Amino acid sequence: MKLGELLKSYRTEHKLSMDAFCELSDLTKGYISMLEKNEHPKSKKPIIPSYETIEKIAKGMQISVEALIDKLDDDQEIQINSTPPHLKSISITHPLPDAPDSLTQQITDKVVQLTTPNKKIVLRTSEELLENQNEENTKINEVSEIIQLYSYDYYDHPASAGTGQYLNDVRVEQIELPVDVDADFVIPIKGDSMEPDYQDGDLVFIRTSVELNDGVIGVFNYNGDAYIKQLVIDEEQAYLHSLNPAYKDMPITPETDFRIIGEVVDIYKV
Repeated sequence: MKLGELLKSYRTEHKLSMDAFCELSDLTKGYISMLEKNEHPKSKKPIIPSYETIEKIAKGMQISVEALIDKLDDDQEIQINSTPPHLKSISITHPLPDAPDSLTQQITDKVVQLTTPNKKIVLRTSEELLENQNEENTKINEVSEIIQLYSYDYYDHPASAGTGQYLNDVRVEQIELPVDVDADFVIPIKGDSMEPDYQDGDLVFIRTSVELNDGVIGVFNYNGDAYIKQLVIDEEQAYLHSLNPAYKDMPITPETDFRIIGEVVDIYKV
């Protein structure tokens, strides 16, 4: 099966709504819909899921990544992280400090040239190595008490889910929340363009990144303003997409002052 077919079959078999699977997998309802339809909202071309997407769906199905990959057709394409050609020609200003090092880039450049079966082998091996690494880190970092509140850098300027809002580069305060999320900072949402998934006033957790895969929700600097949008990339163009159909897509061209700030990894309802 293709990934979208497998996902829809699983939801049907277990009588899970898209909202319910969102909670299990940390994927957005909009992206789950795109996967199951297996087409871009505009280009109508097939979706190529990323490794991160495979991980999240495996988590939602409560199986290993290897088990999920074994269920997929041999011709199911999987996107290994790389900078899409459309974004290579875009002006990206002020690169973030955690850009991929030369070794990471060398590995990425080699993997993207592999056939799909060989990519699957790389994924299986990476999963095993990562699991072993996480087990070692857990032993090193074991603590005897449970922490109830977690501290995050909080930015005073919201990211717009509407008309655009400048995101201040200065961290202004610390905020404590009763959730533990692997994120670099937290910002509030302003506007309704990402409803129903993201509401005005919600807090979103951001993990900084210099590149994101197709279909990922992130925060972007677009001509000087900060937006929370879904990044859509196809062979013809790249653009920022709103989940609320009342808003038009925002095209990304070589003339656009565009920068990826980071990926939205979680949300906190205030």
